Amino acid sequence: MEHTARFQIPLLAPGQSQKEFFHNEALERIACLICPVVEDIPQAAPPADPAIGACYLVGADASGDWSGNDGSIACFTAGGWRFIEAVEGLSVTVRATCEPLQWCAGVWELGIARFQEVRIGGQTVLRERQPAIPNPAGGTIVDSECRAALTAVLNALRTHGMIS
Repeated sequence: MEHTARFQIPLLAPGQSQKEFFHNEALERIACLICPVVEDIPQAAPPADPAIGACYLVGADASGDWSGNDGSIACFTAGGWRFIEAVEGLSVTVRATCEPLQWCAGVWELGIARFQEVRIGGQTVLRERQPAIPNPAGGTIVDSECRAALTAVLNALRTHGMIS
């Protein structure tokens, strides 16, 4: 049986018998990948009583029905568990928290976003990290309240990683 290279979705072949079996298997796998939402962060053991249609992320050292499928998306269907191997860059959303997870370098990363630029309403609000800005020092007139406010702004920018 032939499969797609990326997600191993079964393909039909001319003259193939029981095409509905292969077609239905393909639909089950596609349904797991369309707008992928998982119930929780990766876990090693399958839930005791999963709902049909629920998807999970298989954690490291998986056990039970999930054994040997570390890192995969496990979807529970009427026909049992279907496993979809993660590919680099695959993104899913955790249902309970709406947080994104992305498969990167062999692990699921929670809540990490990689962007070159962030725009809101067409306005760029965040770009690459800029060089450090020194804290105010010296001068002939010392305005301690102004210096404290400026230092607080600089510290906030550093905390958010916007400057070094």
